[in-house]
Amino acid sequence: MRVDFHTHIIPEDIPNFVEKFSGERWPTLEKTCSCGANIMVAGKVFREVTDQVWSPEKRIKDMDAEGVDIQVLSPIPVTFSYWAEPEAAEEMSQIQNDFIAETVKQYPNRFIGLGTVPLQDIEASIKEMDRCIHKLGLKGIEIGSNINGKNLDDPSFTAFFEMAEKWEVPLFVHPWETLGKERMPRHNFMYTVGMPSETALAAASLINGGVMEKFPRLKVCFAHGGGSFPYILPRLDQGWKVWPHLRLTSQPPSHYAKNFYFDSLNYDPLNLKYLVDRFGYDKIVMGSDYPFLLREIPPGKVIDDTVQLTEEQKQAILGKNALAFLNIEIKEEIKR
Repeated sequence: MRVDFHTHIIPEDIPNFVEKFSGERWPTLEKTCSCGANIMVAGKVFREVTDQVWSPEKRIKDMDAEGVDIQVLSPIPVTFSYWAEPEAAEEMSQIQNDFIAETVKQYPNRFIGLGTVPLQDIEASIKEMDRCIHKLGLKGIEIGSNINGKNLDDPSFTAFFEMAEKWEVPLFVHPWETLGKERMPRHNFMYTVGMPSETALAAASLINGGVMEKFPRLKVCFAHGGGSFPYILPRLDQGWKVWPHLRLTSQPPSHYAKNFYFDSLNYDPLNLKYLVDRFGYDKIVMGSDYPFLLREIPPGKVIDDTVQLTEEQKQAILGKNALAFLNIEIKEEIKR
């Protein structure tokens, strides 16, 4: 069984919030043909997409061709809209959450849904998380790596993490609004250098800021194999050791990192083997970043190519770990 934990989706008929609420930063979808569109931001093409990004039928056709049993659907990070007025961002979240929930309802054996919340307003975020999990039946929440420049250990987010732990809501951290983006306009470095660095900062903040110590049962998974975080973890430990006056935790960072999950999207068996050795095979979930250009094709290829893994370990990473992370009873057979 193959569960692709990292995929993105957007409603084909998402409203034009530029017209409704004004402001150039709202993402809009402009059709270029019946099977393609541009995601526009501030009058410029942010990303060219095909109907793969909104059509569940197209996705299922691709899944069948590539051997994927289930996709976990999450919003595209550009739609987080943390910068907007809370009421408008809440509406944007609700539209996407309703769409994802309806898609799962249509094809319950092929899709699992993650929601999004307006984290610039914690009270609204908790309310929408409650609706996502307890009314819509979504299985987790995707959040950005920072909220308007605030790292995830900012005290303003404590209540959100508290409720996520209380309600056993898994969180999927995806990089967005990357650090140093003013230095990355060329070569698409925002995607290849900025995002991994941004993810490392998010993970380190949750640890060094004491969030993971305060909420030890919090389930958190990081996109893109955790970015550069796994490889700088020894340096974080050394910093904790030599600067005791800065410590906010009772244990070094590597102690808390053992609770993290990571998707497998690092393309290289050497890197995947490092993740497994460092954190355990049970903390890695298969993810492809479907349907974008940097995605892995076919999903799970890096797992298949990692010859040091046992068949049991491969089966866990390819599907069982994702279902366990999302608190879903493992099914041995999927009815298509």
